[in-house]
Amino acid sequence: MTRRGVARTRRRAALARFCRAYAANRSGLYGAAILLAAVTAALVTPLVTDAAGMDVTGATGTAMAPPSAEFPLGTDESGRSVLLMLLWGSRVSLLIGFMSALLSMVIGTVFGIAAGHFRGPVGAVLMRVTDWFLVLPSLVLAMVLAAVLGGGASTIVLAIGVTSWASTARLIRAQTLAVEARPYIERSRALGAGHWHVMTRHVLPNVAPLVLANTTLTVAGAIVAESTLAFLGAGSGQVSWGGMLRGSYDWGAATSGAWWYVLPPGLCIVAVVLAFTLCGRALEAVLNPRLRGVAR
Repeated sequence: MTRRGVARTRRRAALARFCRAYAANRSGLYGAAILLAAVTAALVTPLVTDAAGMDVTGATGTAMAPPSAEFPLGTDESGRSVLLMLLWGSRVSLLIGFMSALLSMVIGTVFGIAAGHFRGPVGAVLMRVTDWFLVLPSLVLAMVLAAVLGGGASTIVLAIGVTSWASTARLIRAQTLAVEARPYIERSRALGAGHWHVMTRHVLPNVAPLVLANTTLTVAGAIVAESTLAFLGAGSGQVSWGGMLRGSYDWGAATSGAWWYVLPPGLCIVAVVLAFTLCGRALEAVLNPRLRGVAR
């Protein structure tokens, strides 16, 4: 068997071991099932519904109407279907959550590996920048960026991603220091390996499982941040779960007894954030040998 074939066989065996270990974690399976349902609903929404129903000028229902056969989750202040808004809002909330978490993890991983690899003035400067972002109130900074850059989903992604990477950078830096203390790193340097080779070929593969596990937890925080920004009036301008909560607050849905306008988006946010948290904890338990058998 060739070297490439051996490597492929080992990767398949490692993937099989990972799947078996993850399948043994019940909480992780529950979280994955919830996420699969949410993502599936977001993907099929354009196929089974019409976006024209989101236009307030084309609303056919009565304002703040309770659930009925025509509107299973009632209507909002404009007569739009809350169920339809919930489905289309899932696309915005999940997309912003995924993309902002991805941006945050890329920035945090680059800063963390660089700060752990380069010692001396370079590492010190990188860590001072990280500490500066760490002590700043990320939500306030995200609101300022969103206000300065204007509305739009890309603006919210940038605002959340740029303000939430600092804790990831410190975590990756600590893991980088542990990896570079291993003997094979010294042997690689003695054989002439440069900085780029060490960081990409040795450090990055070793910190990748930690990045993967932390990403799922970061997505949960990003969804909450997007919902908070939308509730505070600094959203993307599109219908999202946070924007629905803002609308229900503005029109006094809670005080007027219109629970169908408040509970569905709130429960969706809680369910998705809980699902990402369960998946993240399960990944930590699977990828970290010290935690195996702890989370169930």
